[in-house]
Amino acid sequence: VDPLPPPRLGRDSMGGTQSLALPLGKGPHGVGCTDVMVGHTQQGLFLRLFYPSLPRAGAERPLWIPRPEYCSGLADFALRSRCPPSQLSPIPGSSRVPVSWNGTFKPCSSGYPLIIFSHGLGAFRTLYSSICSELASWGFVVAVLEHRDHSAALTYFCLGEAGTEEWIPYRRVPQGQKEFYFRNKQVHQRAEECVRALRLFQDISSGKSVPNVLPQDFDLSVLKDSVDVTKVAVMGHSFGGVTAVLALVKEPSFRCAVALDAWMFPLENALYPEVPKPVLFINTETFQTPESIAKMKRLSSRNSQTKIITILGSVHQSHTDITFLTGKLISRIFGARGTLDPYKGLDITSRAALAFLQRHLDLREGFDRWDKLLDGIGDLVVPDAPFCRSNL
Repeated sequence: VDPLPPPRLGRDSMGGTQSLALPLGKGPHGVGCTDVMVGHTQQGLFLRLFYPSLPRAGAERPLWIPRPEYCSGLADFALRSRCPPSQLSPIPGSSRVPVSWNGTFKPCSSGYPLIIFSHGLGAFRTLYSSICSELASWGFVVAVLEHRDHSAALTYFCLGEAGTEEWIPYRRVPQGQKEFYFRNKQVHQRAEECVRALRLFQDISSGKSVPNVLPQDFDLSVLKDSVDVTKVAVMGHSFGGVTAVLALVKEPSFRCAVALDAWMFPLENALYPEVPKPVLFINTETFQTPESIAKMKRLSSRNSQTKIITILGSVHQSHTDITFLTGKLISRIFGARGTLDPYKGLDITSRAALAFLQRHLDLREGFDRWDKLLDGIGDLVVPDAPFCRSNL
């Protein structure tokens, strides 16, 4: 195991230094993490799993950027993309996630609720570790997909038992093709991958053997009696946000969705009346357009439980790990952080999501103490999207 690197330091507002690192979850559970790959074709699944874990002395912490190939994928995406991406540069690749790699799963006889998480355009499975480990620390199993529709900065699958890797690069809109049709095809594939991820956990819960292609020391069968597959939500950021909305249409077992600064553009208008379940839209102050907000309000007008809130001082990257891993000067240059303190932003996002999930997954965890956030009541949060100062 590589030793942990020294803290990455940057200047704080008082001229001193501050450690640039991902935050620990604030909930009552320790958090474990592992990678799962199912199948030897591009039609399989690849995900990172965050889950409540038991303490273990000397536990390894995984690298935030899991392999050097991902750094080149991010760089290529940042240089070539003309879309409203996750703008993920610069990247401090040596940072580690403060979770226990392949940590011992903490059993739960009543079953942990499940969240399927969809990443944004040009991102991949590790770039939302802060919000996902935070939710896991409060008693959720969170499965972060690495999509194989060419919207990830880079991903791969293993061709056979020998482990030969086939890499899947990011693909921009082909010249001469309308962006809507290209992205619409992708969002449908992404939503179907979310459904397949749910099927994976249903199989595990039913006792089916699910082999992990990756050589991990984590036995998926330990999840069998500890995940409640009747209490499942879908969640995502940007392109993943609209993926979560579409997943509600495709799979009745998803009981609600949490959409972080959703990029609503790729979803066809005909599907909005088909969205059957409530959605929590948590927007940032500078990303959304009036057209996108109108689509969100179309959903809220049909379902009184659908909520739209905006976090003041936030930018599109405030929902990603980038906001914790770049200093203030670099963050402002690259648009990775607004005036909002990253820790405050994570608190607002996670508490609003927890309150919403308790309401619609029938949980009894006391998360309703944050219900006011769902109506845009609280410090640095407002209802709806009153500004629409988009940087698209």
